[in-house]
Amino acid sequence: MNDRIAWEEPFCGEGNNCFRLGTDNNGNAYIAVAGAEDAYLSDSREALRTLIRDIKAGKADHLL
Repeated sequence: MNDRIAWEEPFCGEGNNCFRLGTDNNGNAYIAVAGAEDAYLSDSREALRTLIRDIKAGKADHLL
C-alpha cells in the first residue's frame, strides 16, 4: 500500500481547528485533521503543491 506517512506539525487556526500535512516515499501527499490521522485525504505531491499554490494565490478566499 503506502510507506509510513511522515506528518508535519499541525497547522492550527483559532481554537482546535488543526490540520496536518504528510508525505510518504511513494510520492503521495496526505491531509488530515490533527488527532484523526487515520482518516486522511490522499493524492499526489503535485496535487498538494497545486492546492497550496492556488490557496496562496487567493483562489479559495471566497471560503473565508
